[in-house]
Amino acid sequence: MNKATGLVTEWALATAAVWVIVTEAPRALPGSGLLDFGSFVASGAAARDGLNPYGIYPLTFHVSFPGFEAWNPNLNPPVSALLFQVFGLADPHVAFRVWWGVSVACYVVTLLLLVRRYGGDRPLVMMLWALALAGFWDTLVLGQIYLPLVLAGIGALLLLERGAAIAAGVLIGLVVSIKPNFLVWPCFLLLAGHWRPSLVSGATAAAIAAIPLALYGSEVYRQWLALVTSDADRVAFLTNASLAGLTARLGAPFAGLVLSLVLIAGASVWSAWRRPGVVQASEAGIVVALLASPLAWIHYTLFLLPFLMARWGNLSGRLVAALLIVPVPFVLRQFGTAPPIQASLGSLYNWALVLCLLLVVGEAILGPHSAGAKVQLEKGLF
Repeated sequence: MNKATGLVTEWALATAAVWVIVTEAPRALPGSGLLDFGSFVASGAAARDGLNPYGIYPLTFHVSFPGFEAWNPNLNPPVSALLFQVFGLADPHVAFRVWWGVSVACYVVTLLLLVRRYGGDRPLVMMLWALALAGFWDTLVLGQIYLPLVLAGIGALLLLERGAAIAAGVLIGLVVSIKPNFLVWPCFLLLAGHWRPSLVSGATAAAIAAIPLALYGSEVYRQWLALVTSDADRVAFLTNASLAGLTARLGAPFAGLVLSLVLIAGASVWSAWRRPGVVQASEAGIVVALLASPLAWIHYTLFLLPFLMARWGNLSGRLVAALLIVPVPFVLRQFGTAPPIQASLGSLYNWALVLCLLLVVGEAILGPHSAGAKVQLEKGLF
């Protein structure tokens, strides 16, 4: 990307980011609704009272759009019920505001770490873009739990870069214990020969998973699996950025499963054969985990912050960056439109992840982070 093009795209992205921040901030302030946070409070209360933490209760969030209606119970593994019991120690609306503040603080710390590492001479533009990401604002709107996990995941990446394998493994294990779809990440590390962070993460996740087993028994895992396996209709929801979500909107839901399995198998062979470095294996693991998951909400794309910041001078990377700041309300307005519209404008986040995969594939062939590889990617693939 030449200097003129770089300046134009950077200023355009910065301008769009400011507009998104100004328009999204009022929507994200805590209001009268509890949304997903209400589902979490209900789940924690049920676990405390010996009931099913994956049931439907008065505080469980109900979602309704043209052509889509569903309850939003807690979908996280059983250990989440312990955290959600803490949410119930105060009035739910007070707890929502406290958690909102904790989430913002975690994201600010995350961005400071990233800008220090990748900011170069463009820290302000990077910061504005990161503050405009759709996943950030929608996490705050819903009262979701992603931002502390993003801090842990990105902290793990930065630690891996410094060779702190044990500490990184603990943080990766923490992420996997709450979001099991990220299990692909330590598996890729193991296949690539980086066994120490992989084994530590596995041990950490297993230890955390054993806590609810000891407290609630195996029944809670049966209840969780019953909910997860019965939740197929949610795959087509427009903020699901995975391959399964995209193919469901294209009218071929089974194709998503096939493509996901092929992607995991192919990337696993590449990891074992090429033995990529710890950072390249991690980046590939995160991208593949998101694309191959049955559900990969827009919030998961926040884990791509280091991946995109490392490629800030790449025109393809900036295209992904632009797609990921498209506000969630715009995407959700595509509900009820014709299938081609839902598969295009309604699937912008999915296409952003597909572009990330093409970047990963291109760099696997041409060499990671090389200037020559970036030029060839821009001219050849995009």
